[in-house]
Amino acid sequence: MTIAATIISIRQSRDLAMTEEGEGKPEPPEDGGSRTFENAVMLGFFVVLVAAGIWLLGTMADVRKAQDCAAQGRRNCGAIEVPTR
Repeated sequence: MTIAATIISIRQSRDLAMTEEGEGKPEPPEDGGSRTFENAVMLGFFVVLVAAGIWLLGTMADVRKAQDCAAQGRRNCGAIEVPTR
């Protein structure tokens, strides 16, 4: 039996079962609280992902500046931190 024939037979048996059980009544909607929690988790993940991307771009820019400075033959390419008095 091919894959297409298997899929068709599964669909036909599912459709037959739905008509025998209750004329294909739609399922009740999910609880709204669970959906809200899932959306909040996805939003949090997205915010963390964007923040990590921004941090990575900033770090890459700093490395590029240091490499450009070193490629020009300069000796004082590192950032000098001045202590506060």
